[in-house]
Amino acid sequence: MNYRTMLFIPGNNPGMLTSMEVLGADSYIIDLEDAVNLDNKDAARDLVSSFLDNKPDENIFVRINAPDTPYFEDDIKAMLDKDIVGFVLPKATTESVEIMEDRLKNSDKTYFCIIETAVSLETAFDIVRVGKKISGLLLGGEDMSLDLGVKRTKESKEIEYARSKVVAVSKAMGIQAIDTPWTDTDDMEGLNKDAEYAKSIGMTGKALISPRHVDDVNAVFAPKKADVEHALRVFEALKQAKIDGKGAFSLDGKMVDKPVILRAKDVLMAVNQYTEEYDGLL
Repeated sequence: MNYRTMLFIPGNNPGMLTSMEVLGADSYIIDLEDAVNLDNKDAARDLVSSFLDNKPDENIFVRINAPDTPYFEDDIKAMLDKDIVGFVLPKATTESVEIMEDRLKNSDKTYFCIIETAVSLETAFDIVRVGKKISGLLLGGEDMSLDLGVKRTKESKEIEYARSKVVAVSKAMGIQAIDTPWTDTDDMEGLNKDAEYAKSIGMTGKALISPRHVDDVNAVFAPKKADVEHALRVFEALKQAKIDGKGAFSLDGKMVDKPVILRAKDVLMAVNQYTEEYDGLL
């Protein structure tokens, strides 16, 4: 499943954990890393573990602490058997991904890698090649700006290259590209412009830090009704072309090539209307 929205939930906030069902995001990242100070790591882990024993029917990931911290192994062990989709790995490197792959070798869980340092950005392709269980890359704009030694701005010129690199690597490897959160919880106009830009350059979704942002970002990343209808027509035309034995076909007077078909596939996957039947046509 492609996630339009991935909402961060502090792992030490029981109120937000229990309200998850009504927040409306496509997925949730329960945070045991940045949201939890060092003195509360163990308590937050225990709280999240107990919560997940009776979790709501939602797509949940847990952002664990990095492998070079003393909390990583306990985080993994506490969450590995829980009913979650997977993990979010902060400050990903090829080395930390190799460790994650080893810990998950007997598990069906996946994970997202946060690209938030200059090193992780420049080695992003290598990171994904090492990580067979990686579902996507998530850009951490705040830490990236800090590592680059530049001021983080609403215009986000300072992370244009990082955004494009995350998109390019994700598309090349067939995984999701999740944009950095918009940090001004009150600037809804800015949020929408930022989300529209992210979508326009190929991001498949956006991470969020505020429940107020969920509906707007879901709307931005949702395919338009006309796009869904066109995508369905592309696959119906493709089906008929296969029946007729045609290698090439047209729709509405225009030739349909592989990129058009793949874009139609992305649209249908985003709205859960892509079926196994279509796989046989590709």
